[in-house]
Amino acid sequence: MHRYQSPMIVAAVLLAALAGFVDALAYLSLGGFFAAFMSGNTTRLGAGLATGDYGAALTAGALICAFLCGVMIATMLSVRFAPRRKAAVMAAVTALLALAALLVGFTDRRWPLMLLAVAMGAENGVFNREGEVSIGLTYMTGTLVRFGQKLTGALIGSGGATAWAPYLLMWLGFAIGVILGGRIFGISGDATALWYAAAASAVLTVLVATLSSPIPESSAAGR
Repeated sequence: MHRYQSPMIVAAVLLAALAGFVDALAYLSLGGFFAAFMSGNTTRLGAGLATGDYGAALTAGALICAFLCGVMIATMLSVRFAPRRKAAVMAAVTALLALAALLVGFTDRRWPLMLLAVAMGAENGVFNREGEVSIGLTYMTGTLVRFGQKLTGALIGSGGATAWAPYLLMWLGFAIGVILGGRIFGISGDATALWYAAAASAVLTVLVATLSSPIPESSAAGR
């Protein structure tokens, strides 16, 4: 994360908040399953298979597959639109969230919510270096590990004094997104809340596209 400039780190925190928001909607709508947290879904899959709750195992497995599809979509878009890969991936995330919002009320609610997992898998492709995810936006376990490592380094003097801050902000962003998602879900239900998610994603798409726009050669030469 230290390779990115502050404006892009702010964008990453906001994207983590979006992931938390969407994850809360999925969790509350599906009764304990996740759109972003695949470790949780893997636990539900294993527990369902172990206890004979095959319905739960099927739901968890479907969400994991949907998430993987999102990762693959983001990877293909990153290759196809390399100069604008961040904007292309975010446009796909926005389209998936909007499609999920459109489908609610017209089909079994599980299908729109599967699209949330696809969107969250794709969102992880926004920050990509040399084919590898450089900032995980939907899984906070690794973020907390890095926060603990950087905080320890600051305390013992072996690392930067504030190197831990971006990781803490990422976790806080995700947590605040979960709280907002839960509150809006409780007030207005998942149909309206999904439109909030799609609208927020559209705004973030514009932000990411602006921040990642290549500097024109004439401007760069004048610097």
